[in-house]
Amino acid sequence: MSIKITEKCINCGACEPECPNKAIYEGGKKWRMSDGTSLIKNKTLDPTIFQKPKKKDIYFIVSEKCTECVGFYNEPQCVIICPVQCCVPGNYEKKESLIVKKNFLHRNR
Repeated sequence: MSIKITEKCINCGACEPECPNKAIYEGGKKWRMSDGTSLIKNKTLDPTIFQKPKKKDIYFIVSEKCTECVGFYNEPQCVIICPVQCCVPGNYEKKESLIVKKNFLHRNR
């Protein structure tokens, strides 16, 4: 897991538009791997299928899509923008694995 949103979240939504991978969703919203990425449907993965919300009452980060902004910015934008500091590091992933994830999500970039 990369960045996570704690229960301190006030649902302001400031973090959502800052994410280059569209890995942040409003509580209760379904999400897709294809949202904000260049993933396309193939034989083993259908990124267009909606997934269940990870949290119901507060914003959440889809760890499968979070790259801690590696490849886009020098530091996670959600952490910088959050007015109540509820976007916090989970278990940081190695930079190399985050780059691999970023390249997987954005094949054309």
